[in-house]
Amino acid sequence: MTCRIAVVDDEAVARKRLGDALFRDGFEVETFEDAESFLERGREKPFDLALLDMVLPGISGMEALSRLKGSGDDTEVILVTGHGGLDTAIEAIKLGAFHYVAKPVKLAEVRSLVKSACEKVSMRRENRLLRQALREETGLESMIGASASMRQVFELIRKIAPVGCNVLIQGASGTGKALVARAIHKLSPRKDQAFVSFNCGGFTEELISSELFGYEKGAFTGALATRIGLLESAGGGTVFLDEIGEMPLAMQVKLLHVIQERSILRVGGTRPIDLDIRVIAATNRDLKQEVAQGLFREDLYYRLNVVGIQLPRLAERREDIPLLTRHFMDKYSLLFHKDVRAVRPQALQILMNYNFPGNVRELENIIERAVALCEGEAVTVADLPQDLRQMDFDSVEGERLQSLEEVERRHIARVLTRTGRNKGLAAQILDIPRTTLWRKLKQFKLE
Repeated sequence: MTCRIAVVDDEAVARKRLGDALFRDGFEVETFEDAESFLERGREKPFDLALLDMVLPGISGMEALSRLKGSGDDTEVILVTGHGGLDTAIEAIKLGAFHYVAKPVKLAEVRSLVKSACEKVSMRRENRLLRQALREETGLESMIGASASMRQVFELIRKIAPVGCNVLIQGASGTGKALVARAIHKLSPRKDQAFVSFNCGGFTEELISSELFGYEKGAFTGALATRIGLLESAGGGTVFLDEIGEMPLAMQVKLLHVIQERSILRVGGTRPIDLDIRVIAATNRDLKQEVAQGLFREDLYYRLNVVGIQLPRLAERREDIPLLTRHFMDKYSLLFHKDVRAVRPQALQILMNYNFPGNVRELENIIERAVALCEGEAVTVADLPQDLRQMDFDSVEGERLQSLEEVERRHIARVLTRTGRNKGLAAQILDIPRTTLWRKLKQFKLE
């Protein structure tokens, strides 16, 4: 798809000269003599790039830029300014302009800037299409991943979501167990009903009982009115029991009865209440081992584990790190009203080498911090936490002195291994063209 460009200039000769030159270069071009008509046309059919004169009748170029960026428009803007307006133009860069050119305009300079801006637009478009394709393919809007292990998880979710069976999700903290539970619910026939979540950790048996089952008026001191429990309130929907391995053994017996009989008794009640719920449980413990040690009931384990989903650690699916990084970067750029669009290759390489004991949650925390600290369009090594930067430094300091060729060969081999020999992703991390990577592979006999 070609780049769609707007040329906005009140000088007819300059407008025609620039518009004709870009049209001959193969771009789709529209010209405007004022900013109002340009903005109105952009609302009908957005532009990829605008060459915007600073001095215009009515709305100025700066005001038009401010309106575009304030509305969240993705149009890249190259400002055209007289020599006296350079300071203002530089200030506009901070507001989101791609670049500026000074009058009299030199076509060679404009062509170079237009090419760079359109490459940026194309990369952004490809990233969006990739994310959209992944979401359409998986049907899981809230989950990010293209690795083989995550594709298996997505496929399993799609298969079991419509069935209605109980599900046990196991995985280390921060791997996304709650996201999987919500995805199953959203893809199930129960999606329009309640999704009720309860964390079983850190509560007494009495508190869990009253929260899950509810209680009748007068059941105990302070029970001044009847209260419906979470299980009953989820009627027709899904109950997500997080950290199920923390549930006391006595409560495990009660939960087993609920799952078997599909009914509950409120605390202090005598009349069973029928339930229509689906139970999804999650834990970061090895429940099979807990059963063997007598810490978790075997019968409850098998009732919950009709279908089990094991989530991989982030270190086991490193090829997803760039996708997740982009997702979190977009999320926090929007939240913090910033325009952080990329991660520098060296910073991304540090992330690719890190083991992430806190998994995806830790990566999100790191990117949130980086976006908050970032002062430009790209996250740099300086924006990463000190321990990550030190780890990268120490790994270099501890090596024996090597030739530049040895270092280059080892680095390329390491990137290839970490990306599962995905050459496109490896070239992106190395910040070199794919043709250069192919040549290096041949040179270093890494084919």
